Amino acid sequence: MPFRFENADHLYALLLIPLLVLFFLWVQRSRKKAMRQFGNEHLLSQMMPLYSKYKHTVKFILLLLALSTLIIAWANPQWGTKREKVKRKSVDVFIALDISQSMMAEDIGPNRLERARKFAQQLVGTLKGNRMGIILFAGNAYLQMPLTTDYAAAQLFLRSANPNQAPTQGTAISDAIDLAQQSFEEDNKQHKAIIIITDGETHDQETLDFAKQAAEDGLLIYTVGVGTPRGGLIPTIIGGREDYKRDQTGNPVRSTLNEQMLRDLSDVGTGFYFNLVASDADQVAGALSASIDKMEKREFEARVFNEYESYFQYFLALALLFLLAEFLISYRKNRWLGEKDLFG
Repeated sequence: MPFRFENADHLYALLLIPLLVLFFLWVQRSRKKAMRQFGNEHLLSQMMPLYSKYKHTVKFILLLLALSTLIIAWANPQWGTKREKVKRKSVDVFIALDISQSMMAEDIGPNRLERARKFAQQLVGTLKGNRMGIILFAGNAYLQMPLTTDYAAAQLFLRSANPNQAPTQGTAISDAIDLAQQSFEEDNKQHKAIIIITDGETHDQETLDFAKQAAEDGLLIYTVGVGTPRGGLIPTIIGGREDYKRDQTGNPVRSTLNEQMLRDLSDVGTGFYFNLVASDADQVAGALSASIDKMEKREFEARVFNEYESYFQYFLALALLFLLAEFLISYRKNRWLGEKDLFG
């Protein structure tokens, strides 16, 4: 049974909790400092026999628990209660993201990979309604997520993509195309596309051959270039310190955007090429979405939860209990225990 928050953004309010804890610790420290300046601690305890030094903390913890549960209630936790089969029409789209070391070049800020990741996440939102899959590639290609309508998972995989996930380095675009072809359903001949986000650093005839063969099988290939023709150095760690990737002669390696290769690839794949630096990301995402929307869509069956039941009221009740407990606990010692302190 799936779980979700109806208003997940409201959970950011939980960031107030550590700030309140720091404020409380500062107040406690200031109070103790003031008490020491006022007089001897032992003497003060004799002057205030009913004073409890623990209840401030207990009452504060109860207030924090109340605030936390109120925030969770505000976000409205929900569980799916009814699943049904629905018929949908969509295009099957793979987003192939280059995670090679060259994507760490900083010729565009903060670096190519960060810009590519943000664009890919934006693309997932723009292409909602279609089945999507994620392929990461460097020296080889890896199926990170098969075709699905779980867009939250797609966002998560893209957000965490990094060069450490690739054991071998390179820019194996042909492997990404081949892997996509293997991952589409065999009877899908005209409802599929792949969007390759890369700096296109490697250029070989094999890549164009794979693209031509895939296009003949109905695959539409789009390419998105990330980087600049001038290029940039590739940061790396050598001997525990920051440096730049170097060639065999010790000179820094400059990675440049291979636009011609990416244009050739999209031409062979009957798609389009976009430059993420020269064009606005919103415009590129919109153009890709408009082009894919023109493709003939195929029908597929999906099981979805169409009803969710809210459970905010339980967290609201729990928050009220915490507030009631905080209200009933005084700052003084419990008289019925005499000399003892229940919280001591």
